[in-house]
Amino acid sequence: LEGTLNHPVLCLVDVAGVPMLLWKLLEEIRPGDRVALSRAPRPVQVDLSERDRQEALLLGAFVSEGFVSERRAGFNNVDFDIQNLGPLLSSTLAELQGTRSAGKRVPERVWRGSQAFKRVFLQALFTGDGSSSLLPRKTIQVSYSTYSEQLAKDVQLLLLEFGIVSRLCRYAKGEIKVVITNRRDARLFARNIGFLGAKQAKLDRELSEIPKGSRALSHDHVPGVAEYIRSDCGSRWVDKDWLRRHNVDRIERWEQGGAAILERIVSDEVKAVVEPLVTGDYYYAEVATVEDAGVQPVYSLRVDSDDHSFLTNGFVSHNTEARLARLAEEMLRELDSDTVDFEPNYDESKQIAKVLPARFPNLLVNGSAGIAVGMATNIPPHNLGEIVDAVVALIENRDANVEDLMKHVKGPDFPTGAIIVGRSGIRDAYRTGRGRVVMRARAHIEELRGGKSAIIVTELPYGVKKGGDSGVIAKIAELVNDKVLTEISDLQDHSDRTGMRIQVELKRDAVPQVALNKLFKHTPLQSTFGVNTVALVNGVPKTLSLLELLTHYLDFQREIVTRRSKHELRQKEKRAHILQGYLIALDNLDAVIALIRASADTEAAKQGLQAKFDLSERQAVAILELRLRALTALERKSVEDEYKDIQERIDELRDLLGSEEKIDALIKDELLELKSIYGRGDDRRTEIV
Repeated sequence: LEGTLNHPVLCLVDVAGVPMLLWKLLEEIRPGDRVALSRAPRPVQVDLSERDRQEALLLGAFVSEGFVSERRAGFNNVDFDIQNLGPLLSSTLAELQGTRSAGKRVPERVWRGSQAFKRVFLQALFTGDGSSSLLPRKTIQVSYSTYSEQLAKDVQLLLLEFGIVSRLCRYAKGEIKVVITNRRDARLFARNIGFLGAKQAKLDRELSEIPKGSRALSHDHVPGVAEYIRSDCGSRWVDKDWLRRHNVDRIERWEQGGAAILERIVSDEVKAVVEPLVTGDYYYAEVATVEDAGVQPVYSLRVDSDDHSFLTNGFVSHNTEARLARLAEEMLRELDSDTVDFEPNYDESKQIAKVLPARFPNLLVNGSAGIAVGMATNIPPHNLGEIVDAVVALIENRDANVEDLMKHVKGPDFPTGAIIVGRSGIRDAYRTGRGRVVMRARAHIEELRGGKSAIIVTELPYGVKKGGDSGVIAKIAELVNDKVLTEISDLQDHSDRTGMRIQVELKRDAVPQVALNKLFKHTPLQSTFGVNTVALVNGVPKTLSLLELLTHYLDFQREIVTRRSKHELRQKEKRAHILQGYLIALDNLDAVIALIRASADTEAAKQGLQAKFDLSERQAVAILELRLRALTALERKSVEDEYKDIQERIDELRDLLGSEEKIDALIKDELLELKSIYGRGDDRRTEIV
């Protein structure tokens, strides 16, 4: 498969010991990974017309053993020539004219044909240059021989459409064989495709000599499934031992006795994970190599499918998509816990959040820029760890001022690194909401051969482009041509995937520091970031200092935690109410059963339970929906334990909601947890001098 780095394909991935089908980008795939190839057999229509059947048969025969030259056509294995090419060249066989053995491929007419058409094509193809033979240890091989690499790959893909997995074997003289080697796929070939005439009769005889049931299964398996089942099945010792002794990862094992395997697995979760993997619809191929395909044309496809997936050379592909980074998901965390208000969208078809819970101060961490009527905002990005430390300091000292916060927030921290020159602009921005921060590229001087020196630029100021017509390289070149920068003799971009490196080579008589200062003066290698911290406060735009920004954020987080805790408290109280009803029913089990049996219908039983045991309507309905297994002593213990745990959680939530100090302590702990996860090892990139 060839594709762009961000093209997703379906893979079998081990997620903490659990085998799961997940989408992986091509740039994430490594040798040894398992990619899912679709081999779900497609239905074969039986209403193929006689003309289409003959067309498919001729195409298969000509691709396998035929030739079509400029003057004649025929077959290599029989004494038969066609001299009058007129009718042939007016048919779909014209596509084969002039094709040599090494250049053969499956005709386009076949790819566009129905499954029945493809079946007849493959029958003729395998009858021409295919064979079957018995191998030692009661195994069998079905193969097709060709000298065309493309034809061999095409045949592999066609076989996959019929549920058959094959492999390619290459020989010294250029011959390539498409080989079907295990008994399961050989039987599928005989049933779904087959040869024509004597070769099919021979295949049937060979298959009859191979036992259908055997302890020797093929290597067709689902990696990781056996280990997962054995470790998490939750079964008793006897069943665990059986699962340990049998290769329960083999597709044939599941086809022959899948029900027996499931009976030995107690865990419903394990069953739910395993069953979709062992249907035989996928072949989990191991990735041999991942290579750079170079620059190639890229095509966009629009696929009309329910899940936006489609098949590409057997691989299950997906439309490329943007995915949120893990930190971005913290902006949405607990959105479903009544933490924020919702409002109708533009056409009132859906409800959207007015604001996001934002579990970290995103406005400062990622910055913001925008222009509205009569106002603008331009907030630089900051280091996550420094901002979290500042919020924690504000929690611990509500009387903190801007100077106290600046002990933690040193200044903007740009993703491009570089250098901030001076601290006065930073102080103005944090005290008043407005300031001018001077940014300078990171550059150093290197000595070259021949007594020359060069200025090496490794980091650019935030927002400065390197290449393009408006980039810094073009600007330097323009100033050299205009005789403004007379010290420069050459300019080269040595940047690669390891980092940026712009080399500005100087003349022998040039003073490097003078040349560097002129670059800072005349080019964007030194730029200014105009800080304008305008944000909406209760819908009103205001210019805010650092203290005001963090104070508003902290107040917002107190509201988020309070609303989240109230929501959880309501849910816990509802559940405790139901469990309380269960315990009343279990304490009076015989009377409850007698009342239900004596009731004329469900409504009468519900009203009877409410009247006799002083239950609410919700409690009565929940009792009527109980399963019989809930009446066991073990289930009663489970209800009692859950009720006890919920009561403890209710007490904790009430205690939390009654104390501002505890709410602040929780906000502090959650912010420090975010810092430990996302800020670990994320040191400042921008130096302040």
